[in-house]
Amino acid sequence: MGPMAQYPETGAALSGLAQVLLRGPSSLTPEEREIIAAYVSQGNGCRFCSDSHAAAARSLSPEGIPSVDQVLDSMGMHGATPKLLSLLALADRVRVSGKQVDEESVASARANGASDDDIHHTVLIAAAFCMFNRYVDGLGTVPAPEEAYVAMGDRLAQHGYLPSSVAVG
Repeated sequence: MGPMAQYPETGAALSGLAQVLLRGPSSLTPEEREIIAAYVSQGNGCRFCSDSHAAAARSLSPEGIPSVDQVLDSMGMHGATPKLLSLLALADRVRVSGKQVDEESVASARANGASDDDIHHTVLIAAAFCMFNRYVDGLGTVPAPEEAYVAMGDRLAQHGYLPSSVAVG
């Protein structure tokens, strides 16, 4: 969070974007959105983002740690609903290149119960997290100690992404 605080003019915009994407109105649950963010970040090799968003998903998960970890440990192959699996596949295509998204991947998501809103939110989260991952890695952010992610995830799950000085209404 250091660069966000040091550069408040961009930090506020980036925090606001994360808040809208991960906690704003959506057809996807906050847990599903955090899993998509963690999944894309893991695929991009951004450990700080992957671990912090996985921790937030764990904190939000009614099933606890195993469901989130199963999805991430297997890169989406186990522990998720067919809908979420197809959305993770779509997110992975966006992660590689938006041009990788084709009619077949969208049709697969729809066939597994994803709505147009689900698809929209997934594509937007995946695209934004490619940017966030590059920002975090480009500034040389050092991954936190493992135990720090639990507290970070709980804070993100409970309070979201806006700086504490910003009123949430």
